Amino acid sequence: MMDDEAKPPAAGNSVAGIAAMVAAGTRRMLEEAMDMAVLAEFPLASGRRADLMALDARGQFTLIEIKSGAADFRTDRKWPEYADWADRFLFAVAPDFPQQILPEDEGLILADAFEAAILREAKPRPPLAPARRKALTLRFARIAARRLSGGTMPRDA
Repeated sequence: MMDDEAKPPAAGNSVAGIAAMVAAGTRRMLEEAMDMAVLAEFPLASGRRADLMALDARGQFTLIEIKSGAADFRTDRKWPEYADWADRFLFAVAPDFPQQILPEDEGLILADAFEAAILREAKPRPPLAPARRKALTLRFARIAARRLSGGTMPRDA
């Protein structure tokens, strides 16, 4: 039997484990409470990847950037680029995340592995250009279909 010091850290305490827990609770809220379709690790045409991209029944996109801890946020310089790819942008963090370091003018979701709540709504953004919305919608559909069928990712995604 291993003593406590010899045990590997619990998945929930690692950076990846925290991110996975936040993603699970956030996804559950988006899908079940808000009736959105959600894709994880959604590739944007800019070459970046959204942690979660959600599409609602009106065709509006919500992009969620998950932060596993203060160091993750402080070292990330790419998140401002995501605003151009969605109608709404929110950070999702675990309950013990130091929320005061996040920009106050961005949306905020507090999540654990089972549930999530929007603490601060996303700020209003200009509507996506029709061509960008169409391209995002097609990309979302193609990626979802490929993942559902177990196929490979399309070359353009």
